[in-house]
Amino acid sequence: MAPGEGVGRIHGLLASDDDQPSVAVVLLAAGVAAAVLSPLLWLFISASELAVGDAVSLLTSETTTEVLVNSLTLVSLVTGASIVLGVPLAVLTVQTDLPFRRFWTVLAALPLVVPSYIGAFAYVSAFGPSGALPDLFAQYGFGFVNPYLPTVYGLGGTTLVLTLFTYPYVFLTTRASLLSFDTTQLEAARTLNHSYPQAFRRVILPQIAPGVTAGALLVALYTLSDFGTPAIMRLDVFTRVIYVELNSFGVGRSNATLLSIQLLTVTAVILALESRVSGDTAAGYGTPSSVKTVVSLGPFRWLAAAVPAFVSLFTLALPVGILTMWLVRSGPGYSGGGLAFRPEFALNSAYVAVLTAAATVVLALPVAYYAGRSNSLLSKAVDRATYLGYAMPGVVLGLALVFFSSRWLLDTFGADAARLVYQSLPLLVFAYVVRFLPQAVGSTRSSVLGVDRDLVGAARLLGEDPRGAFRRVTLPLISPGLVAGAALVFLTTMKELDTTLILHPTGFTTIVTYIWRVQEAGYYGRAALPALVLVAVSGLSMVPLLTRSDDA
Repeated sequence: MAPGEGVGRIHGLLASDDDQPSVAVVLLAAGVAAAVLSPLLWLFISASELAVGDAVSLLTSETTTEVLVNSLTLVSLVTGASIVLGVPLAVLTVQTDLPFRRFWTVLAALPLVVPSYIGAFAYVSAFGPSGALPDLFAQYGFGFVNPYLPTVYGLGGTTLVLTLFTYPYVFLTTRASLLSFDTTQLEAARTLNHSYPQAFRRVILPQIAPGVTAGALLVALYTLSDFGTPAIMRLDVFTRVIYVELNSFGVGRSNATLLSIQLLTVTAVILALESRVSGDTAAGYGTPSSVKTVVSLGPFRWLAAAVPAFVSLFTLALPVGILTMWLVRSGPGYSGGGLAFRPEFALNSAYVAVLTAAATVVLALPVAYYAGRSNSLLSKAVDRATYLGYAMPGVVLGLALVFFSSRWLLDTFGADAARLVYQSLPLLVFAYVVRFLPQAVGSTRSSVLGVDRDLVGAARLLGEDPRGAFRRVTLPLISPGLVAGAALVFLTTMKELDTTLILHPTGFTTIVTYIWRVQEAGYYGRAALPALVLVAVSGLSMVPLLTRSDDA
């Protein structure tokens, strides 16, 4: 079903007298919210079937403790390193006379277009035991060096890769705070004979701290929920162990369920912190954006440009260069024999992404309209509920839907019903909708809030019924938000990894599942082309952000 067809079928439900949501749209929005919350219900039902003694034993086991410590350590290291990297880059590109500031701003933000698991694959294929660097040493007679090279696997390699590809969250939020900073406060501090470092510590840092913290919490949330990078780097964190336990069947699924609840608990703590910080950040904004130079680097201008250049070398040049190298290399050791990439894999990815975008927009419309036209507690609850899937790690969502389709349906409706749903395309699309519904709700709600109610009232005065007023006035005005939401959902679905690996139908190979299969087999040459395609597709999602850059 195309987005336009679905919207056309439900637009009559949305409009009512005085442009207020009808009872039908309230019920529809509440139903969408309930569907989004349902995976959480299946997860807790699965947990409730475990004996209390067994649950306590699993939660207090040495393995579980190790996983918890590894996860928290990784989150702490990546978050701290992202602050160290992102804040100075934001200061350089906003408050100094760095040459080509706009260019460096774009390059500093671009690592977000590289999915972290693609970055991990690039680094392992470059520096791993069978990677390009050991091969190069061996080729030129320096193979004796290889045993002494530091390992790319484990905590160190995972921290490095995740930092390189998530620090832009801190960079962008810090940069936004600096652009909104009132530079007259800095000038006042300078008149009191404060050096720039002193003024930064006493005046600027307290003002931009909410922005820095918001970006840091985004990094923490991403790190905690990421599966691909720790899996490739062989670090036992929540997501990797849950995936392994899920595929081991038997008692492994019980372990996966308990680990998932632990992971959700830690995620909830981070989300609670993020919510408090988001509430505080509003106070720091409202002043006109400013890119006025407040620090002159003098003779060090060009030397300072080496900082973003050096970072871009490891975040962009190296991974893209490695992927390109594997693409052009030949020979059976790199080609992967019969594991050839076929165009149908890309078509499968596009097909499921189109289905997801269409379904997400249709379901987001009533939620966004209700949230944008009502300030009731119920509308706020419905709006917040749709964001649960976005916060829920993909492996946890996948586990919950596996339990629903292979256990609950089997026990309730029999084997035929379970076979019909388990690892089916509709179940995969539903999982994507749960994950990415907030992207469509957010853009559509913003458009709904921008519609002047007087225009709707004027249409009613001219004889239009509520349905006609919605179709002729509201729908055309909010259509840009619908299209933007659909495009963002499409692009995000194309590169989703963990949910796809768990729920994709047997024989339904996408770009992501193909990359994962050949990467595990060590056929790096086969993974290069689809990986570059994913990077290019991801880059499209950055176009609106980069074109709105305020930098001079």
